[in-house]
Amino acid sequence: MTAVTPSAASASPATPPAPAAAPASLTAVFVRLKLSLLRNGLKGSSKRKAAWISSLVFALVIGFFVTFGLAMLHGHARAGTVVVLLAAILALGWTVMPLFFPTGDETLDPSRLVMLPLRPRPLVRALLASSLVGIGPLFTLCLAIGSVMAVARGAAGVAAAVVAVPLLLMGCVALARAVATANVRLLTSRKGRDLALLSGLLIAVGAQVANFASQRLFQAGGLSQLEPAEAVVRWLPPATAVGMVDSASKGSYGVAAAQLALTVGALALLLWFWERSLTRLMVTPDGSTLTAAKPEKERGAGGPWSLLPAGRTGAVMQRTLRYAVRDPKTKSAWVTALAIGLIVPVFNALQGTGSLYLACFGAGMLGVQMYNQFGQDTSAFWMVAQTVSTPRDAYVELRARAGALALVTVPYTVFVTAVTAALVGNWSGFPAVLGLALALLGAMLCTGALASARYPYSIPTEGAFKNVAPGQAGLAWMSIFGGMLASALVCAPVIALTIWLNVADLEDMSWLVLPLGLAWGALATWSGLRLAAPVAARRLPEILAAVSKG
Repeated sequence: MTAVTPSAASASPATPPAPAAAPASLTAVFVRLKLSLLRNGLKGSSKRKAAWISSLVFALVIGFFVTFGLAMLHGHARAGTVVVLLAAILALGWTVMPLFFPTGDETLDPSRLVMLPLRPRPLVRALLASSLVGIGPLFTLCLAIGSVMAVARGAAGVAAAVVAVPLLLMGCVALARAVATANVRLLTSRKGRDLALLSGLLIAVGAQVANFASQRLFQAGGLSQLEPAEAVVRWLPPATAVGMVDSASKGSYGVAAAQLALTVGALALLLWFWERSLTRLMVTPDGSTLTAAKPEKERGAGGPWSLLPAGRTGAVMQRTLRYAVRDPKTKSAWVTALAIGLIVPVFNALQGTGSLYLACFGAGMLGVQMYNQFGQDTSAFWMVAQTVSTPRDAYVELRARAGALALVTVPYTVFVTAVTAALVGNWSGFPAVLGLALALLGAMLCTGALASARYPYSIPTEGAFKNVAPGQAGLAWMSIFGGMLASALVCAPVIALTIWLNVADLEDMSWLVLPLGLAWGALATWSGLRLAAPVAARRLPEILAAVSKG
């Protein structure tokens, strides 16, 4: 054995301990965490990496050209109007995007941090700093720089621009974070997924509004029509940051100081609200883990459901309407049809290019919902199949589904036709157009019942924008477009009568189209249900196999 010398023994205790590492800043930790999430998200998937790089390049290219275009507005008389409204639109986009794309950023859900010993105020600073890392903040920074370059003039304008850029950027990011935190329970629930499904509707409505606004701008007056809106928006944070630069450049230092104070105060209030929401989120238990305080009411008892017919008809109508309210895919289809059916005639009427006959578009959009009725049930159709043993059972099933659709579509068609008639100023043609729309609806209910029995297809439950199972796209096209062509043929007598009354200048008799169209639509619906019922009863196994593939 080796003996330990006294000198070695005495030297060991005298060795000083290693100094403890200084605690890392929480903000730096969260920024590194955000960078790690971005880096790790690009590993293991070449498609994801290509998509992210393409998004980055696209954002940089668009951001460069937009910044260059805004900088070219420098000295233009309406530059302030453009950039102030652009800042407001940018802030609005940051506000609503977390509601419609809740899964776009994994860091938007702070409830994942509830088990960590973190204080709210340092956590807000850390989350705000980490939120500035990404493609969205980079694009926003480009727009902010271009906006202030368009209006900054003189030393005061440049000084105000230096302050306005970070204020606008932090205001947009804080808006998104505060909204996401306040609604995190909603965004992670089924209702949040419903909002994501309805994002397409928001885009469609926004496109129509943008199209209408652009046409108005190219009329006499141009950008001067936006000045009243800009006069209000320049006092709404965070657009006040850009308005401050414009005011300082014009020498209105008092107005600029007031806008700066309003911007800073709004940002401080927003951060306070974010901190309060974050604190409440961290200390409040999730409602899904708590036992309901009161017993659940019996389903279907009382209320408007009691007005439905008794027996199988009322039960099927109630189930169909509940699907339209609760099932994400069905709800998305119904809401999109309701909105687009109203947008097309109304916006065309407002643009001066409208026609009363465009009101039939709403009936057609909702009539399409009759197609592939069994596909909406997916694999749960086996429960319906268990209750269908005769063509009579199938007839009652299809009749109830058509009745639920008509319960919404008929009042909606009357409403859309009345609104369109008021906008185009053609009340004399209201009865004829309403009769034609009801006849078209009846024809689509007829062909929809037949298509549901002969050409069913599965609707996948996963994927917001995937509405047909692989290998069944041909069935879907045949069902929808073939049915629409057949509906036009079924409705041809009413169409021909309407055309003849207009060509023969017999507008005084056009009111006859209303009762004839109503009767023709009812007859077509009854005939289609009668023809489809035996087919559906005979093909129950084939229908179940077709709708269960998704």
